[in-house]
Amino acid sequence: MRPKSARGFRRTGPFIVLLVVAAVIVFVMVGFPGGRVLLGQLIVRVDPPPDTASPKAHDFAAAAAKQVGVTVSYDASYVQLAYPGGDVPLETGVCTDVVVRAMREMGTDLQVEIHEDMAAAFGEYPRTWGLSEPDPNIDHRRVPNLRVYFDRLGKSLPVTSVAADYQPGDIVTWKMPGGRPHVGIVSEKQASGENRFAIIHNAGRGTRVEDVLFAFTITGHYRPF
Repeated sequence: MRPKSARGFRRTGPFIVLLVVAAVIVFVMVGFPGGRVLLGQLIVRVDPPPDTASPKAHDFAAAAAKQVGVTVSYDASYVQLAYPGGDVPLETGVCTDVVVRAMREMGTDLQVEIHEDMAAAFGEYPRTWGLSEPDPNIDHRRVPNLRVYFDRLGKSLPVTSVAADYQPGDIVTWKMPGGRPHVGIVSEKQASGENRFAIIHNAGRGTRVEDVLFAFTITGHYRPF
């Protein structure tokens, strides 16, 4: 005859294991508010970032988001453009074209605005490219010129490391590796697993929505709406 203790363990062993697993799950749920266990993985819910953007700022961000899947490549070639309303084919462009196209949907043609402002105050703009007069084919497609323009409009905000300071529709500029200037627009979409908004930009692979707010050195922060 087998000892009763062995038979009892075989009957109660699985039940004890289930109790232990349940206790671990309860501990995890209490220890991580908002989290849940799914297939052995802890999923921690991240609250959405605060949203204080104006309705027009949201419209601007939405206009930029329409370019995702449409602009699928990057081409920094100098191109002769029509004026006003000049643009390269929608399937391509550079980082500044994301801003230019979204602003046009909002009723502002940066090609015209920057050209006219440079004509009136050429000395306020960078001389990086050795120009002696404005060039409506390219001036609005250069990040440093966008920065000067929005600063002259009084649209600049402090550069901080606080994610909540960057709201949908804000324009952000960066210095990328190698010193290349870059620009993007804060989207309405929360970055996956983060308490901040993702960025709409074209860094070489077409217009995308990505979590790159703090991926590069921020050089400028602007709120046009």
